Amino acid sequence: MIARCKPLDENSLYCNLLQCSHFAETCALARIDGVPVGFVSGYIRPDAPDTLFIWQVAVAPEARGMSLGKRMMLDILSRDACDGVTTLHTTITSSNKASQAIFQSLANALDTSAAQQSGFDRDRHLAGSHPSETLWVIGPFDRFALRDRRKAA
Repeated sequence: MIARCKPLDENSLYCNLLQCSHFAETCALARIDGVPVGFVSGYIRPDAPDTLFIWQVAVAPEARGMSLGKRMMLDILSRDACDGVTTLHTTITSSNKASQAIFQSLANALDTSAAQQSGFDRDRHLAGSHPSETLWVIGPFDRFALRDRRKAA
């Protein structure tokens, strides 16, 4: 799935299996007619149990334009595993306008702000092998208020 969704970094199959098993409650897979078309991987930060970190959002070309990435993240946030979550973090390169749009849309759906902070620097942290990543901080939000708004709609 990740390999089909450029420009995402491909992780090893083993890494993806760990994500799907160890972090199953904070990952989501979407299918159309049984074929995977979307995957979100994330985890609750051990040092910040109120923060969900989204590692990757992958949406296959044939499923783009359906708000699938945002819908999968909202689904994850609705789960019992995220009861204490009030903030979402992710990192995005400055060139990845699609990811920036998805996370801004998510912030809007959560009725909160999306702030950008220094993340991982290309030279300082990534040995020049990967573009710098900006940390996006979305929140605080009340996920229960979102659930109530969705029920009312």
